Amino acid sequence: MVKPIENRIDTIFVHVSDLERSVQWYSRLLGLDIREGSFTGPVYTLNMGEGKPGITLDNHCFDENYEFVPSNQPLFNLSSSNINDAFSHVTAMGVELVTEIITHSDMAEFSFKDPDGNIIMICTCFS
Repeated sequence: MVKPIENRIDTIFVHVSDLERSVQWYSRLLGLDIREGSFTGPVYTLNMGEGKPGITLDNHCFDENYEFVPSNQPLFNLSSSNINDAFSHVTAMGVELVTEIITHSDMAEFSFKDPDGNIIMICTCFS
């Protein structure tokens, strides 16, 4: 069987209106150092670790006809080993919560908005 597409995600695109603000915000959210340089765009990729997909912030600065519309559903989920610590960290950042912590039999999760109104989810899986 020919397999021209690998079973791997290299990056997740998050569309933003202000690249510099988003680089600062996502770096703070994830505890990442910010690379030196300017953030004029069109993209900045956050390194999530060896072998893991990155998060690419895209401001579409070269696309004159682009109209930004935030996602009204979670774009992706981030993993946390302690949902309560993650919730405290996010709320200390002053984010707009979409949900409080919701606990299921095998996981707990909550959702919030980035500075552009895109929805992100954080999950803790119980095993």
